[in-house]
Amino acid sequence: MIKVYGRDDCIDCINFKKSLDATDIEYDFRDIGKSLHDMAVFLKIRDTNDAFTDIKGTGKIGIPVIITENKEAILDWENFLINEGYNVIKNGQTCSIDGKGC
Repeated sequence: MIKVYGRDDCIDCINFKKSLDATDIEYDFRDIGKSLHDMAVFLKIRDTNDAFTDIKGTGKIGIPVIITENKEAILDWENFLINEGYNVIKNGQTCSIDGKGC
């Protein structure tokens, strides 16, 4: 089972969850806005994982992030689904800290 860190008010997270719900992929969604523990775990992953190198300093948070069973962090949820043979469901635009696309 994969673990997904995100937020229920993040459009990318919403789209990813909708896409996952249309598959047989089992997942555990952790809302980092509702749990300080999950936020702390996410921040540790973000601060120590090379997958976030390109995200840091861009104004993006880096969610949703997929954590695989072998602890790999994947930020490109769309390609993850496509590589697994599933469709991507997208409604709305991506949000970033600068407010563009919200």
